[in-house]
Amino acid sequence: MKLPGHVASRVVDTKLVEERRGQILRAAVKLFSDKGYYTTTISQIAREAGVSTGLIYQYFGDKDDVLLLSLKLVLETYEKEIPPRLEGVKHPVERLCMALWAYCTIVDGLREATVLAYRSTKSLRADRRTLVKQGELRTNRLLQVCLRECIAAGHMRRVNEYLLVYQYVTFCHAWALKHWALRGRFSLGKYVAEGIGLLVEPFLTAKGRAALTAMRSRTADFTRGASQAKPARRARTA
Repeated sequence: MKLPGHVASRVVDTKLVEERRGQILRAAVKLFSDKGYYTTTISQIAREAGVSTGLIYQYFGDKDDVLLLSLKLVLETYEKEIPPRLEGVKHPVERLCMALWAYCTIVDGLREATVLAYRSTKSLRADRRTLVKQGELRTNRLLQVCLRECIAAGHMRRVNEYLLVYQYVTFCHAWALKHWALRGRFSLGKYVAEGIGLLVEPFLTAKGRAALTAMRSRTADFTRGASQAKPARRARTA
């Protein structure tokens, strides 16, 4: 039985598969985001990618395969890129803030793909939608761990962790979903700083607020830290 996440390729050279799929997926994400999944054709993707239609079928079985790997690209980037950016950050409040910074900067580098994930996940067949949802939940758990560390150390009062984590996720994704409205009002760093003021600070205890104040001073109210965050790297597509 074919696994929901498996996408067969007629080409066996792993490096070539990764390179070609990346080229095709970048074109697909742009077209799916601009035109919609159902109205975009394989031939249009081929033209955008600068390859032949037949070549696409060397690396993908059908358009559903292309959409699946486009969405996996987004989710795997979130999942793989956030933890390295927390390395060396010890204080629970700082780890939570840095996780939000990291998430938002990754979204900033994948704005079209993030919008696509919201718009087109429902277009996948049912077993693949489940796969995408599982990927989202893994990323959510990264934020939930940071939140729990704040609570356990007495830096944050007890909250509904599940609901607050989804507020964090929605906030990060909104930088892509509502970028047309936000970009004229906020730099990315300012957006993150304002979000922390709304979604982290109100739940902190006195010692948690003291830690946040110290971090703000050191990072120029977060904008310095956000500007130094690394851009998102492309996830593997094989």
